[in-house]
Amino acid sequence: MRRILAAAAISPVPERGGSTRWSDFLRRHWDGIAAADFFTVEALTLTGLVRYQVLFVIELATRRVHLAGIAHDPGEAWTLQVARNLTDAVDGFLTGKRALVVDRDPLFTAAFRRLLADAGVRVVRLPARSPNLNAYAERFIGSVRKECLDHLVILGERHLRQVLRDYLEHYHTERPHQGLSNVPIEPRAGPANDNGAIRRRDRIGGLLRHYHRGAA
Repeated sequence: MRRILAAAAISPVPERGGSTRWSDFLRRHWDGIAAADFFTVEALTLTGLVRYQVLFVIELATRRVHLAGIAHDPGEAWTLQVARNLTDAVDGFLTGKRALVVDRDPLFTAAFRRLLADAGVRVVRLPARSPNLNAYAERFIGSVRKECLDHLVILGERHLRQVLRDYLEHYHTERPHQGLSNVPIEPRAGPANDNGAIRRRDRIGGLLRHYHRGAA
């Protein structure tokens, strides 16, 4: 029995009294965990500078990121609709997930958490001021800012959406990830040959570049 418990990373009964360590929780539920977070982007519009809130969800095991929504002034009705989209039985990003890690942002309301719970997704709220516990989401925010947004002047919501779509295409199919043995999340199939010409693919006006081998 001790060997069985150890293999499942479960402590013996006398040692289970304390709260579960965060690392243990992640290890036990790794494939079924996603994390959500917001980041802000300021855009120049005809009416002046507008600050947009961007909500994204990231799968911890695969690092795959879903752009859940962009809004200038999000409220509870908006977040509830996002939750419905995320748990849609056909193509919801959280379909099959068991837990969603979120911080204490007031937009993650009790109604938002109940809706997800009703769909079978447990919402795990982190302690206040603990970004290290949501490290994968924080790492993505740092990447999208450093590699993309910090180098651009965003001209309205439509421009922001296009930039983020292009960045996510690069992030998923072209960008190597250290946590995934330096391969892309969704690598494209390359040509069978190894002597084709090296070609360059530009995104976002050449801000992001990817070099690949063409067919011979």
